[in-house]
Parts: sequence; C-alpha cells; structure tokens
Amino acid sequence: MIVLENVCKTYRMGETIVSALRDVSLRIEEGEFVSIIGSSGSGKSTLLHILGLLDRPTSGSLRIAGREASGLDDDALSRLRSETIGFVFQQFHLLKRITAEENVALPLIYAKGGEGEGLRPPADPAVLLKHVGIGHRGDHKPNELSGGQQQRVAIARALVRRPTLILADEPTGNLDSKSGAEIMALFRTLHAQGLTIILVTHEPSIAALADRTIRMHDGEKVEDVRNPRREAVSAAASAAAQEAIAPAAAPGSRLHPPRWHLFLTGLQQAFASLWANKLRAALSALGIIIGVGAVIVMLALGSAAQKSVGTQIASLGSNRLTIFANPQQTGGVRMQAGAVTRITLDETLEIEKRIPQISAVTGGVSGGVQAVYKANNVYTQVRGALPGYQAIYDARPIYGRFFTLDECTRRARVAVLGTTVLNGLFGDQNPVGQTILINHIPFTVLGVLPPKGADGTNDLDDRIVIPLQTAMFRVLGRRYVDWVDTTTATPEDLPAAQEELLDLTREWPHIPGVTSDSYRVIDMSGVAKALKSVTDTLSVMLASVAAISLVVGGIGIMNTMLISVTERTREIGLRKALGARGRDIRLQFLIESVALCLIGGGLGIVAGTAATLVVGYFHGTWLFPTFLSIFLSCGFSVGVGVGFGYWPAVRAARLDPITALRQE
Repeated sequence: MIVLENVCKTYRMGETIVSALRDVSLRIEEGEFVSIIGSSGSGKSTLLHILGLLDRPTSGSLRIAGREASGLDDDALSRLRSETIGFVFQQFHLLKRITAEENVALPLIYAKGGEGEGLRPPADPAVLLKHVGIGHRGDHKPNELSGGQQQRVAIARALVRRPTLILADEPTGNLDSKSGAEIMALFRTLHAQGLTIILVTHEPSIAALADRTIRMHDGEKVEDVRNPRREAVSAAASAAAQEAIAPAAAPGSRLHPPRWHLFLTGLQQAFASLWANKLRAALSALGIIIGVGAVIVMLALGSAAQKSVGTQIASLGSNRLTIFANPQQTGGVRMQAGAVTRITLDETLEIEKRIPQISAVTGGVSGGVQAVYKANNVYTQVRGALPGYQAIYDARPIYGRFFTLDECTRRARVAVLGTTVLNGLFGDQNPVGQTILINHIPFTVLGVLPPKGADGTNDLDDRIVIPLQTAMFRVLGRRYVDWVDTTTATPEDLPAAQEELLDLTREWPHIPGVTSDSYRVIDMSGVAKALKSVTDTLSVMLASVAAISLVVGGIGIMNTMLISVTERTREIGLRKALGARGRDIRLQFLIESVALCLIGGGLGIVAGTAATLVVGYFHGTWLFPTFLSIFLSCGFSVGVGVGFGYWPAVRAARLDPITALRQE
C-alpha cells in the first residue's frame, strides 16, 4: 500500500542544514497496524507527515496505492489526501465555532468525485459519531466536550471519507490515562475491522499495541519489529470492515454536495467568522459604510446640481440660435446694431417655414412698463413673444395657459405673468381671468410662467410676456423686432440650422455695397454646454472624493483579512490536510472579504439614503439617492471586497499545510 525508497528530508535553519530523515526505506501493507516510536527530534513526526502527503521529501520516492506521490502538485496531493488518508492529530484541531457533527462533516466540503469515479461513497457523520461512542454529543461544540470526546470526534472526522489509511500523531498525548486507554481501544477496534493505521507515539506501551513497531533515531530507521502474534487483515476483510465501521450514506443524501455547495458553505463560515469577531468586523466595515454613504450623498448632490443647471439651461433656451442685426460700418463709422439693418415681423415668421430643422421661433421686443392691479403697481419688463417662446425657454405656464398665434395676429391684450410680478400684484390670489393695466392699457391675465430664478443680476421672473404684435404696435411702438430666437429639435441639428439661417439672412434686405453679413446668428447652446461641463466635472470630483473613502475602507478590509489569515493559520493547515485545494482556501477568504464589504455596503446604503434625505430637508428640496448610486455602491462594495481581499486570500492559499499546522 505504501512504499518509501531512500527518502531524505532536510531543513535549513539559518545557515545550518538539518537532516530530519536520512535514507529511509520501508513498506507498509494494507490492513497493518504500525507504530512509529522515537524520542523528540528522531524524525518520527516528519516521517508521518511525508506519509500523509503534508510534507514533501527532499529526495527519494513515495508511492501510495501504486501511485507515485513525490512529483504531484499541491492540488493533486490534496485530492489524494481526501480520497485515501484520514488524519487524527494530537491537538485534535477541531473548529471551535461549529458543532461536533459539523466538524466530522468538514472533509466532505472538499470531497471531489463520487462513486462514479471509482471512489467509495462517504459515511454519515451522525452515524460515525454513534460508532465512536458520542452520538448524543453531535450538536455540542468542541469546548463543551472533554479531551477524550474531542479525540473521538477527530477520529470520526478521519473516517468520514472512508479512507484506506488512518494516520495518528500522538493521539493520546493530550489525554489522561483513562481517556488514552479508551482511544487506543477504539484504534484496536478499527484495526480489527480492517483499517490500515499508522500511529506515532513516544510511549513504548502504546507502541506495543500495534502489530509492527518502527523505531526512529536521528532521522534514521534503526529498528523494524513485527509482533508474530498479530496478523495483518486481508484486503477483502478490510473492505467489509470499513462498511461496518463507516456505512455509506443513503443514495441521494446531502453528503454528495453539488459544486455550488462549497460557495454556500464558505458563505456560512464567513458569517460565522465575522460574528465571532464582531467588534473588529464592525470597525472594518465602518470604512465601507462611510465610503458607500459618501458615494450616495455625493451622487445625489451631483444629480441635484445637474437638475438645477438643467433648469437654468432651459431658462436660457435649449438648442437656441439667436439672430441679431449686425452692426455695419459705413463711411468709416461703425453704426449701432439695428440702426441701419433691422429684422421685420414677416422675416421672423418666414424662418420656421423655410428651415425644416427649426422647430420653434419667436421674435423678441422688450421694454420697461408700469403694471397696475387695483391698489398694487410694479415697474417691470414687458416682453413681446410668439407661442414658440414656450418651447424655446421651457416656459409652459404652471397654471392657466399661454396665448395663441391667432391672439398674436389679432394683437389681443392678453398677458402671462412671471412669479415676481404675480407676487407684487396679486400676492396669494389667483390672477387668471383678472384684468391688469400695462402702461394704462387693460390686459387679461391668461396664466403664470414657471419660476426661472436669476441670471446674474437679472430676475428672470420679473417680467410680463404678451403677444409680439401687441407689444410692438400697442405698447412699445415698434415696427421691427429686436432679435429672433429659434430652437432645433435636437442638438445635432444646430450646425445645419445655423448655416441655413445665415443663408436665409443673406436674402434679407441689406445696405448696397456692404459685403459683410448684415445679420449674425449666435449659438446660445455654448453657454449651456459650458454650464453642463462644469456640473459634470463637479459630479466626477464629488464621486472621486467619495471613492477615496471606499479605498481607505478597502485598506481596512485588507488589514482585517491579513489578521484573520494570521489568526487562522492552523485552521488553514487543517483544511488543507482534510483535502482543501489552494483555490478552495482562496475562495473561502474571498467570500469572507466580499461578505464583510456587502454588509458594510448595505449599511452604507441605508446611512447614505438617510443622510441624503436630511441634507435635502435642510437644503429646502427633496433629494433622493439615484438607482445608479445604489448600483455603483453595491458594485464598489464587491469590487473592494475582491480587490482588497485577494492578496490575503492568496497568502492563505499559499500556506504550506504542515507549516500552518505547526503555527502557534
């Protein structure tokens, strides 16, 4: 079953080379009960670790069940350990945070394959605990069991994969004489039922209970004695006995877990580990909570700023092209704009018909007027406009209505009020249908414009909008419009519309002999783009500041995980001894890191939402976290968990099992 040929093992301790094993050769058959004895430093434990594939020989050959093991990689060794070998340790190595039955089932988490690959099906942990005499203590945690009971749990754990070989390292070393005798009686029973057992001890009385004793001294095998009164159990008897001591689980039972079972188990163990270190986990998650909360608040503020700028852009006019009369130079004198060239009403109305890209047009005239309602009067600006004013300036009345093109043509005396004029004339009253005087001319109020705020020092709400023709011919006495505002359906239409407008204005009347354009077309969307660029930059800066908080929190997570790896080094060694591969250990610690970050992220979302509502309350507006901010926060949480948890997970996965098991 096991063949060692000329195996040597050396260690380097500083500048000194220590030979733990020197040219050891031996053969162990199936069904034997072998004890390895020797004083401390004789090499017996090193020999056992090499036989158990926990350590590699420096030179020589090791074959288990006819398979050469010395050249296998770590994952292949883990699989061979899982399928072939069961370990019983002197220190028990039971996980304190799970029950006895869960400790017994631990090797099944890392079990690969099943009966379909020629492997024996696993045993039932509950049944195994009954076989070793503590079935009634399966739901107890290790700290609730005596030393002898803990060792029985460790033996049951070694049997759960129904291995062909049991390796026991000083199994009675930490037990009193009575418990030690009980454990040795259990080993004799297991051997009598056919298991191959290799036991390391320093007590001759314990070694004498085996059918073969190998004595080690200074790394060499100095004696190999067989007890003629004991006979090895046949292979057939061994197979039958294994079914007796470790009966296979029922078909379809949970003992053949699917591939995703490792993830669920890792998640469960991650939460158990975090709960066991609640304060440390809470302090580590605090950085993520602050970071995620900051991301949500900053993005909410950025979104509010963008909406505010959007409102200002709408007040300036979206996708707006404005036509002005261009100042002309005649006889060396630069004339005032509009002094020679002017825009007529007919030219204004012609624009929308001639240029398909233009979706709305309004001419513009303005002037100061006195507005009166009963005993209230205000000095304000009156502005003449066409119905296209609503689309260009996003000025649809908040209640009431805007005037129509027919009312413009009829020069109707109707008006729409800005909110500043509304407050000055009507206060809290409804102005719709009421009559006001504008420069002593009666006008009927049709509606109220939406609030626009201020544009620098100008109050955009301190105005009255009336039909263009009414303003020109009834109120201000104008024959020409001061400017023309147009808009396109999309920003992409602006360049083409601007070119079309320039071509059209060249057809309008101009001064003979003047070659320069008599009119200019200004793209007013540049201001809007500049404002949007500023707010976008501000939003990115706010999000970047919040992201820095997440990075700081991630450093805390990495520190916590590195501490966790250090504290659980022996647990990592145990899991590897039970068959865990490097990627299994890496996955476990990554799951723990991501779980910690997700907990912090969830609490951060709650805290960020609450903070957003509070900020909005004191700001005087409703602020809500956006779906994007929540999605980014969750994504950042997972990213921080993986990014900052990967290195600790890799360190854990790279630990040598025997070095980890020896860690204090």
